[in-house]
Amino acid sequence: MPQWLVLTVAMAAACVVVLVSVSLYQRRVGEDDDPSGTPDVIEYMTMMIGVVYAIVLGLAIAGVWEARGAAEDGVRTEAQALHEVSERAEVLPAEVRQRVDRDIEAYVRHVVRVEWPYMAAHGELTGRGAELLDRVRADVARYEPRGELESLVHQPLADQVAAADAARSARAASAGATMPGVIWFGLITGGLVTVGMVFALQIRRSARELLLAGLFSALIAFLLFVIWHFDAPLGRGVPDAAAPFLDHFPGALGPG
Repeated sequence: MPQWLVLTVAMAAACVVVLVSVSLYQRRVGEDDDPSGTPDVIEYMTMMIGVVYAIVLGLAIAGVWEARGAAEDGVRTEAQALHEVSERAEVLPAEVRQRVDRDIEAYVRHVVRVEWPYMAAHGELTGRGAELLDRVRADVARYEPRGELESLVHQPLADQVAAADAARSARAASAGATMPGVIWFGLITGGLVTVGMVFALQIRRSARELLLAGLFSALIAFLLFVIWHFDAPLGRGVPDAAAPFLDHFPGALGPG
């Protein structure tokens, strides 16, 4: 189901539930109910619950947004490190250089074509990707430099492969959901309690009050959707997340 459709259904459902609940509640209490009799302490508690929940929502959104940025940086680091290995390998003998380039291209092709869809669907990386990166590491580690220039380049090559491996590990950590289940429980329960306090204020069925109640519930549904959308940074939260690989290796989507 498209994410825009999920958002639309969630916001519409929240509005419908609140409006129907208000209507049923008003029928139960009757038209002679006086909302001005609401104790001041209930109004104070409603305000405090709303403020606390707004702070929690803000922290959750900031947390998933920060995780999104870190995930993007990790992908760029991984792609850049592999690009540096490919470029610096130009000083190596032709046979070694071609083997390094071939294994890097095989790894990038696997990441873009196979691993990324698998990662989005299952929240983890493939074992095949690790094997292909190990080939690149072996190509660099097993080669013995010949001459001063190759000696100067060899260690930076190994460092870049290590950087790509570290970035891959970070990508694995960002592949699935980053928000703990207990936080989701608190966010959903807090949203229900916050909306439920509308009834503690003895809301009426006037068009203005119903509109405000519907918009308030739709806003909470929208914010929860934003958190869910960015909760899996590399699965849902970053469009074209594999773009850094394609920028450095445009042939990854080509035949082969």
